[in-house]
Amino acid sequence: MRQLRWFTLGLLAVFSPAAGQKITPAQLAAWSHDVLPAAIAELDETLRIPNNALVPEDVANTIAWTRTAFTKRGFRVEQLPTGGPPLLLATREVKKPAATVLFYLHLDGQPVDSSKWQQASPYIPVIKKYNGSEWLPVSPDELAQGYDDDWRIFARSSSDDTGPVVMFLQAIDLIDAHKIKPNYNIKMIMDLEEEAGSRYLAPAVQQHAAKLRADYLVIFDGPRHITNRPTLSFGARGIATITLTVFGPRVPLHSGHYGNYAPNPAARLAALLASMKDDQGRVTIPGYYDGITLTTADKALLARVPDDEALIKKQLGIATADQVGHSLQEALQYPSLNIRGLSAGWVGAQARTIVPATATAEIDIRLVPESDGLRLLELVKKHIENQGYHIIAGDTPSEEERATYDKLIAVHSEFGYPAFRTPVDSPIGHWLSAALQTAFDQEPVKIRIMGGSVPISPLVKTLGAPAVGVPVVNPDNNQHSPNENLRIGNLREGIMTFAAILATPVKKK
Repeated sequence: MRQLRWFTLGLLAVFSPAAGQKITPAQLAAWSHDVLPAAIAELDETLRIPNNALVPEDVANTIAWTRTAFTKRGFRVEQLPTGGPPLLLATREVKKPAATVLFYLHLDGQPVDSSKWQQASPYIPVIKKYNGSEWLPVSPDELAQGYDDDWRIFARSSSDDTGPVVMFLQAIDLIDAHKIKPNYNIKMIMDLEEEAGSRYLAPAVQQHAAKLRADYLVIFDGPRHITNRPTLSFGARGIATITLTVFGPRVPLHSGHYGNYAPNPAARLAALLASMKDDQGRVTIPGYYDGITLTTADKALLARVPDDEALIKKQLGIATADQVGHSLQEALQYPSLNIRGLSAGWVGAQARTIVPATATAEIDIRLVPESDGLRLLELVKKHIENQGYHIIAGDTPSEEERATYDKLIAVHSEFGYPAFRTPVDSPIGHWLSAALQTAFDQEPVKIRIMGGSVPISPLVKTLGAPAVGVPVVNPDNNQHSPNENLRIGNLREGIMTFAAILATPVKKK
C-alpha cells in the first residue's frame, strides 16, 4: 500500500522526549515518514557522485560531499592520513558523556559495468516498482502522491553503503528536530576503500588510535536477515584470497595435433580443486576446521535465527545445501573455501580447439575467529604440494622448471583481515537490543556471525572495543552486482533504527 507522507509537528509537545515521554514505535514510524522526502532527495544527490576507491577524482568528490553533510549537522570532520585514501573522522560531543560510541561506515562502492544495468546509468538513481515480472520506473505523477515502502531506489551504492550513510544523517536531523540528545559522544569513522580491501586500515587505526578511542563500536553495513526483520550481527567473518595458475604447454596448442599428448592445465586445475572438497562441500584438507566447537548454548542461539531452510533453497534455486553445518547458520561458523572464478582458454562464440597454456582459479576463504588466516593459507599450499605440484616463485616458470617438474603452479595469496565476534549477552548487545525493541516493538534477529566480511577487526583489536553490526538494508539488494537497489521501506526503517540507537541511553562505563 502507498505510504503517504505523515505530518506530526502538532504532536511534538505531547510526544517529545523533552516533555518526559518515552519514544514509541508509532512515533518513530511517523517521524520517519516526515523525513522520508528529504532522505530520498539527499540520497539522490549523493548517489550521483561516483565513488570508486580506485579513482582519485571519485575519492575527492566523495570527501567533499561527506565533509559538507556532516559539518552542517554539527560534526567536527577531519581527514586521517593513511597510505592510500584517507579515513574521515566526524565527531559530535555532548556534555558529561556516559561513553563514547564509534560508528563505522564506508563511503566507496564497487566498480560498475554500466552495460549490465537496466537504466541509463548506475549513478543516476531511478525509483522503480515491481509489476509482477519486472522493475519499471515510477511515473512523476505517482511520485508526487508519496512513496510506497515496496518501491526501490536503483543505483550503485544505494544499499552498500551510501544508503546507510544518508539514513544516519537523517536520523541526526530527526533527533535534533525533536530535541533528543544522546547521552554519549559520537564518533563516525568512514572508510574510503572498503570495497578495495581496506589495505591501509589496520596501520591507520594504530597510527590514530588515540583519536579513535571508544567504548563501543557499531557497524552500519550489510543486509538484514533474509526475513527483512530488524537484525543485529554480533560478528563478521574475515577474508583471505588465493590465485592459482596451473601451467601447461608454453603456448596454446592445436587440440587435434597435441590433444592426448600435452597435459591440459584446465583438467589438472579442475582435479586439484576437486581434491580440496568432498561431494558434500566439506573441505578435506587436514586441519582446516581445527579449533571449532559449537556448544549446546551456541547451537541454541543459532537455532533461534528464523531461517526457513526450504524457502532459502527455493530462493537460491538449489535442491540440496552443502553439509558443512546442519543449517545455514551452522555453516557460517566454519571457514569457507570458495572458488569465485575460473579462466582457461576461450568459451562461447570465442571457443577454440586448443589445449590451453594456463588455467587460473580465484579462491576466497572466509575466516571465523577460531581460524588463523595465515595458517589456512599454508594448509592450502601444503595440500597443493601434496598433490605433486611444484610451486614456482614468480608468475612464469623458468625453462629449467618446465624441464624438471611434471606439475607447475603459481600460488599468490593475501591475508585480508581476521574475523571478529562479540558475545550476544554483553553490554553492547543489551543496549542495541533495547534500541531496536524501542523502534519496532519486537526482539531483533540476533546473528552470531554474519557470512560477509567487514574490515573491523583492526578496530576491535587495536581499540579493545566490542563491536556489533546493525544492518538495515533489504537482503535482496543485489549488493556488488548490477541493478543494486534499496527498498524505500528499508530506507525509512533504517532512519528509525539509527534514531532509536541515538536516543537510547548507554550505561555509564
